[in-house]
Amino acid sequence: MDLRIFTEPQQGATYDTLLTVAKATEDLGFDAFFRSDHYLSMGGDGMPGPTDAWITLAGLARETKRIRLGTLMTAGTFRLPGVLAIQVAQVDQMSGGRVELGLGAGWFEEEHKAYGIPFPKEKFARLEEQLEIVTGLWATEVGKTYDFHGTYYDLTKSPALPKPAQSKVPVLIGGHGAKRTPRLAARFADEFNIPFASVEDSAAQFQRVRDAAREAGRDPGDLVYSNALVVCVGRDDAEVARRAAAIGREADELRENGLAGSPAEVVDKIGRYAEAGSQRVYLQVLDLSDLDHLELISSQVQSQLS
Repeated sequence: MDLRIFTEPQQGATYDTLLTVAKATEDLGFDAFFRSDHYLSMGGDGMPGPTDAWITLAGLARETKRIRLGTLMTAGTFRLPGVLAIQVAQVDQMSGGRVELGLGAGWFEEEHKAYGIPFPKEKFARLEEQLEIVTGLWATEVGKTYDFHGTYYDLTKSPALPKPAQSKVPVLIGGHGAKRTPRLAARFADEFNIPFASVEDSAAQFQRVRDAAREAGRDPGDLVYSNALVVCVGRDDAEVARRAAAIGREADELRENGLAGSPAEVVDKIGRYAEAGSQRVYLQVLDLSDLDHLELISSQVQSQLS
């Protein structure tokens, strides 16, 4: 079971804070550092303000050596697909081939209003074209050009440059949708992620993606299946309660809806997700100042899952 650290910087974090967490992620043996792609806090004042996902990852690409770097999920509404393909390819080069792209339709209307970003109605249909364009640009042979004429985007004689360092940048698609999302994952994804879902709901959604892959003529085993879950681990109940309070949550609620409790409790619950088909867990870390939390997870949770 791979454990990855997943942050929500829109809730309040500077680049320096994210760099500290990313370096701890690497030093403590976690597989990857991922971040959300949002420009507005979802509760609280969000001070000192947002950081851009891909600018952040570009900086971290030069400051880390081993960990994978990516987004859960880049909002398709924020960037034109041709520009996004350039950005991700460049950061992949800067990292030496350690980048992964999670791409979603975008959903938080208030942040679009706050920063003057268009919020189209047909977001999912746009996402499908975006995925086709980004992957199509990367797959175009050097020296050839790429054309795409869709409903929402039109590319003519694109040189389809630059290329990523990796021969194939892993693409993550995720969500709870029962029909369109699995079909999209079957077509474009290297990894399917379901965020903040129960063991039972995860198993059902993973099965839908496997079925969609078979229908598309693809081996379901080609995809990685993963979860994203809030994490709150403590050496005892008092430490769990303290960490829960620090992020504005209740320990019992987190035990029900996330990965919370003692290391043994969390290892046991991760095992239940593994039985449901999960191969990777993104640990949503909300208190970015609590590096002792990461050390505890590394030494007493991750060590039991290797």
